[in-house]
Amino acid sequence: MSLVDLPLVRLTNPDPSFPSLFILHLNNGAENRFTLQFVHELMQALDHIDHVLDTLDTEQNARGGALVTTSTGKFYSNGLAIEAAMEQGDTFYVPYMQMLARMLTLRIPTVAAINGHAFAGGCMFALAHDYRVMRADRGWIAMNEVDLGIPLIPGMAAIVKAKITHANYLRDCLLAGHRFKSSDALAAGFIDRAVSQDDLIESALEYARALAPKASGLTQKLHLIKAEMYRETVVMLLAGGTTPGSFMSKL
Repeated sequence: MSLVDLPLVRLTNPDPSFPSLFILHLNNGAENRFTLQFVHELMQALDHIDHVLDTLDTEQNARGGALVTTSTGKFYSNGLAIEAAMEQGDTFYVPYMQMLARMLTLRIPTVAAINGHAFAGGCMFALAHDYRVMRADRGWIAMNEVDLGIPLIPGMAAIVKAKITHANYLRDCLLAGHRFKSSDALAAGFIDRAVSQDDLIESALEYARALAPKASGLTQKLHLIKAEMYRETVVMLLAGGTTPGSFMSKL
């Protein structure tokens, strides 16, 4: 059942008997590059999720809820629309990082069903989810800013460091721009499961249904747990700082 149908995103409920289970479809062209409009529409979809959660009855609240995000084709997301982002500066980067912070701390469990490549800003969006399932047969996940000649701004670096905790994998990710195929991504902690294309959505929904009761009552408890779990990252994402290495000025 379709809940929100916007030009670049579509929010559906795959099970009418479970109204707090959602799938968010990314539909911004073949590559799902993040633009200001794309970010705004994602936030509108998240607003609608909050609205639905706030209007459920007590029995439905007790079941909790969960969100799966996915797309179709070659890319989950190929990152930012970089020329537009650099031209817009804070006008783009501040809302983008606010969106990442909101995903990172959403009050229901989140699962990224990574259907294809997830590069740079698309990788960060995937990392903002609680769990990630990736196609085993196709796709890379990578932070390729070093190859693009673009330094990471503070909030972006923070979300990668929060999720990729092994020092050598973090080094290879950020300093070498290594492209992790599914088996490598699983070992590095980018993803939690690699499955066939045919099993991708159902595997993500399996995670979602199993985790949904953790949000029982649909209060802010899970939101606050995540906020404290990722406190430093959330602070960096919401601080609005977009100058890489600004703390180095006194060296």
